Amino acid sequence: MTTLNKPNKGFWIISIIALLWNLMGVNQYLQQAYMTDSFKAMYNEEQLKMIADSPSWATAAFAVAVFAGAIGSLLLLLRKKIAKTVLLLSLIGIAVQMFYNFFIIDSMAIYGPGAVAMPIMIIGVALFLIWYTDYSNKKGWLN
Repeated sequence: MTTLNKPNKGFWIISIIALLWNLMGVNQYLQQAYMTDSFKAMYNEEQLKMIADSPSWATAAFAVAVFAGAIGSLLLLLRKKIAKTVLLLSLIGIAVQMFYNFFIIDSMAIYGPGAVAMPIMIIGVALFLIWYTDYSNKKGWLN
């Protein structure tokens, strides 16, 4: 029988921020998938063509990354151990997406050196959330 400990306030703050962060990713994916006017306003024609020409596997990796991230964060907020597995799936989606962006299309050539900052932050947050979920489990906060 597993005894659950009451999480501290930091757990709730981190879990809520994680969910909001990943929901922003879901929003970005949906804007890209539906090519909303606000999405198109952020990019030039060359960038929009590159996005439109993305292979389905790269788009699927983006979807897996953001939806698994959001679901994993929700599961963390609900104090479920399976959150770690779902967040690992998100990290795999991120890795596939980043492979495409940096090694197949050379996004730095299209977006410039600034194209590195956001991916580093995304990977960093994903790794932190996996670590934090494991930490929370060891503290007895997850069931």
